Amino acid sequence: MSNAIALVSSNVPAHVMQGTGLGNENVGQNVTIPRVKLLQKMSDEVDKYNSKYIQGAEPGHFLNSLTGQNYGEELYVINLLFRNEFVVWRNRDSGGGILGSFNSLTEAQEAIKAQDKPQDYTITDTHSHVLLIKNPETGELDRTPVIMDFSSSKMRISRNWNSVIGLKGGNRFSGLWKLKSVSVTNKAGAQFMNLEADFVGWATEQDYEYAKSVYGQHTGRLVD
Repeated sequence: MSNAIALVSSNVPAHVMQGTGLGNENVGQNVTIPRVKLLQKMSDEVDKYNSKYIQGAEPGHFLNSLTGQNYGEELYVINLLFRNEFVVWRNRDSGGGILGSFNSLTEAQEAIKAQDKPQDYTITDTHSHVLLIKNPETGELDRTPVIMDFSSSKMRISRNWNSVIGLKGGNRFSGLWKLKSVSVTNKAGAQFMNLEADFVGWATEQDYEYAKSVYGQHTGRLVD
């Protein structure tokens, strides 16, 4: 871990103890913000012959799908919000991409019906985490939040992460976490990239206050 990442204390600080768990509820509100994806061997961004190829991108790298920024194999984040959503994706053979995120299966199904070719879309039950990214070299907190989607094999990681966040206490955005890509093998013997979430320490008061303000902007809730 870079020394540029400032943590206030190894003990639980006062501004964390004041928290009552804000951010852990399912607020059920969509936000249009960039997504971070964990690249796989089959990702377009790692295929040199694909129009979506990004130079230097490799399986296991975290990538901002909107800006194309490559964060590498590790990502330091503050977790703002959690939502269980139904994400509609356009099938890879039809061009790929996301249609939208919906609060219910019915809403997702209606969105697909409204498309010219409904057969080109798939609904994925998804855990969506809204994050703020911290630069490990400069210690600066990115001012724009991002979404990371956890589905399929990543759902277990998401549930474990939620459990640990709850056990830590305070508001959801009180801690700094390191996301690290790891190679795993499924029952069929195929390798793919998954991730781990490790607690780094408590967020600085400056980062905490900014995270609190962003939380308020996205939920409409004022936090003392």
